[in-house]
Amino acid sequence: MPNLKNVQSDAKKKIRSALAQASSAYPSRTAPLAQPPAGSGLEPVMGEAGMPYLGSAFEMLDDPLKVSMERYERYGGISWGRSIGMNLVTLIGPAEVEAAWMNKEKAFSSEQGWEPMIGPFFHRGIMLMDFEEHMHHRRIMQQAFAPARLRGYLGIMTPHIDKILANWDVGTGFPVYSRVKDLALTLATEVFMGAAVTEKEAHRLESSFEAAVRGGQALIRADIKVGTWARGLRGREALQEYFRSEIAARRVGTGDDLFTVLCHTESDDGETFTDEDVVNHMIFVMMAAHDTSTIALSMLTYFLGRNPEWQDRLRAESLALGKASIDYEDIDKLPSLDLALKETLRMNAPVGMLFRMAIRDTDILGKYIPKGTLVAIHPWATMLLDEWWPEPTKWDPERFSPERREDKVHRFAWSPFGGGAHKCIGLYFAGMEIKAIMHQMLQRFEWSVPEDYRLQLTYGTGPTPADGLPVDFRRRA
Repeated sequence: MPNLKNVQSDAKKKIRSALAQASSAYPSRTAPLAQPPAGSGLEPVMGEAGMPYLGSAFEMLDDPLKVSMERYERYGGISWGRSIGMNLVTLIGPAEVEAAWMNKEKAFSSEQGWEPMIGPFFHRGIMLMDFEEHMHHRRIMQQAFAPARLRGYLGIMTPHIDKILANWDVGTGFPVYSRVKDLALTLATEVFMGAAVTEKEAHRLESSFEAAVRGGQALIRADIKVGTWARGLRGREALQEYFRSEIAARRVGTGDDLFTVLCHTESDDGETFTDEDVVNHMIFVMMAAHDTSTIALSMLTYFLGRNPEWQDRLRAESLALGKASIDYEDIDKLPSLDLALKETLRMNAPVGMLFRMAIRDTDILGKYIPKGTLVAIHPWATMLLDEWWPEPTKWDPERFSPERREDKVHRFAWSPFGGGAHKCIGLYFAGMEIKAIMHQMLQRFEWSVPEDYRLQLTYGTGPTPADGLPVDFRRRA
């Protein structure tokens, strides 16, 4: 009997291929997004609409990087296109992404930018807030990611990493992405929700969380009771119900998990979160921490399998540390691992694009952006531009070495964690988690990628292995 998931996957590929061909057959017509006001001295943003209503939606689903790079070659770092009825201005290049991220004139809203994409599933998460309200929430949440808290989270993580890796059934074609995804979700559940969650409840919450994450990828964006969007909404509702039911107990609890910490944490000025704030932030942080770490760690594993000399170098470094697992103070004692992780984040940014909405008429580097325009900030494409990076498609961790520091050519040439007021609040947590897992993996396993294997990517929050990422693994003696 054929595997139903494989049949569905093949059908989706055929539908996407047919629609992509139809889209590519539609004549491209270069046009301005909008004419600048007379006498403003601004230039219009150039681009093309593509198919009626759909625009380039299916091309973007198949290969968003290719589409973005082609537009960059044709129109430069600021261009526009259409996707599912929305005009979308894409920004590629260090100066272009800097202008939107720094948002000096407060002309761009993160909340309104993300709302069409993931708003119904991650309502009022910290990334979906603006200006003073965002800074108010950030001041409080920052306390939950202070060094003392990170030490506590690492203490929770370490035994679970040890237990899960010990039970990996490795061999030929070991699905690294799938197993890392399970590991990261388990860690997120333990670190963020704590031991108070039963195994059965954890699995239910993980399923709800997964549905909410996938909801933002739906093409049919309506609650018609079936489909990706509807499953995402039901997932959000289940998560809300659980967190709300637990608030009272966590308010009087003393655990080190993030849920309990957010119930107690306060800013230096004594500001605290309401119950609903805690619920909203928990749902968002679960997504942000789990999905991005999964992509980064699985792709780092892939590149180390393709480059055995670097795998050996990192393993020697970990063995020299003389510890089966790392402590918080050891995070900066693995410099080669740091180089390899930075290069992986450059090559395969876990968050491919970030969104903003122009809330008034404005400009970016002299290009007119009218109010109501959705703006896509593209750090992934930016980190692959040959104008800024020698041999940008080559995985070369030494480019971040003290002797080379190619990332210093512009402060936004390397920007996988965003920038400005909304720069990722959990970036140190993510680095700590990835290094803690990889340190143990290197000591337990050796792995290689078959010569004839070709990486297949699909696209969610970022470029994601589509086939589970089969890699040949074996345990070390």
